[in-house]
Amino acid sequence: MNVLLSFDAEEFDVPLEHQINIPFEEQIKVSNFGINRILDCLQQQHIKATFFCTVNFVKHAPDALRRMVSEGHEIASHGVFHSQFDATHLKQSKEILQELSGQQVVGFRMPRMMPVAEKEIFNAGYIYNSSLNPTFIPGRYIHLNMPRTYFIKEGVYQIPTSVTPVLRFPLFWLSYHNLPVSLYRRLVYGTLKHDGYFTTYFHPWEFYELNEHPEFKLPFIIRHNSGAEMVKRLNDFITYFKKKDVYFITYNEFVNQIK
Repeated sequence: MNVLLSFDAEEFDVPLEHQINIPFEEQIKVSNFGINRILDCLQQQHIKATFFCTVNFVKHAPDALRRMVSEGHEIASHGVFHSQFDATHLKQSKEILQELSGQQVVGFRMPRMMPVAEKEIFNAGYIYNSSLNPTFIPGRYIHLNMPRTYFIKEGVYQIPTSVTPVLRFPLFWLSYHNLPVSLYRRLVYGTLKHDGYFTTYFHPWEFYELNEHPEFKLPFIIRHNSGAEMVKRLNDFITYFKKKDVYFITYNEFVNQIK
């Protein structure tokens, strides 16, 4: 069984969704701090992950990108900007990230997992797309009619974020912040045994001490268990599933397995 662990390496623009403006320098500072906490954890655990990067973030945090690459992680595209999108950004972000990282960039994830045309992704040269959360979350996702597990559409491998086989309960970052750890593990392990693999994603700003910054005005469900507590949760998650003989692989490695 495999776990595909991923992180959206992006500028911290979450407060903008709540009508709070913070300086761009602060957005980069928050995410850069979180990225290094994540990388420290992955390095200590000797596992590799996939980082879906915006060009805007890595251009302003070049040391973070160098570290991701030098420590053997996969670089995938998260677009040019996190809060702006144009179809031309698909190819543009791929080319820039390849130039900056020295890697072939074969995967894409749309910011906030919004819809994106598969034909455009194929035409931009991507092999896989991870922009689908096949669940129902009011105001965000209505995808109960979509496949739960990987499939091919318009020549592109689709790798949805994992949800439980029954009821399609979402098992992404927000769930791990707010569910009891033991319950989350049981749900993940049940999904792993059912599907043979598990995918999830987190953001670097979750590993920043959000509770110490009321000026961000973020909801409790986002702030809950952030910062050092999230570092502990990530480390415990990896340790727990390693003991279950689960392998942590990148999205590109997974696609090569299922081809």
